[in-house]
Amino acid sequence: MEALITKIVAALVDNPNEIKVKEIAGGNTVVYEVRVAQRDVGKVIGKRGHNAQAIRTIVSAAGMKLGKHVRLEFLG
Repeated sequence: MEALITKIVAALVDNPNEIKVKEIAGGNTVVYEVRVAQRDVGKVIGKRGHNAQAIRTIVSAAGMKLGKHVRLEFLG
């Protein structure tokens, strides 16, 4: 799942080498903290949060296939 998140986010940012994804597992729920360069946060979140919501939708669907509830948190 981390590879999927990294690949999607890398396509949006100017500094893909600064992407860090941390998994925090807790039962049936998995939280992923996605850190990007401060100047790339706006690109990942997108206008009115559309990019972030699209990424969450894709990752959530992939998580359902694995029987997990997935949450994403974007940090700068």
